Amino acid sequence: MSSDEKNDTMLYTVVANHEEQYSIWFAQRALPAGWREVGKQGKKDECLAYIQEVWTDMRPLSLRQQMVSSSTEVNR
Repeated sequence: MSSDEKNDTMLYTVVANHEEQYSIWFAQRALPAGWREVGKQGKKDECLAYIQEVWTDMRPLSLRQQMVSSSTEVNR
């Protein structure tokens, strides 16, 4: 961790998009289009640790849904 990161006192919020991909955003700024808050705020390292805990499948939601749909059709 760099000294800049150690001295970072900014408050961040964890955000997700429609594909259930996660990121962090400055809490005091308006969210970018297409992103929503997921309910976790804190220092940068806390938010990144939260993302690492909850984002266990890096595939976009649409791909996961397509793969489930394809496997269901194969099993018919």
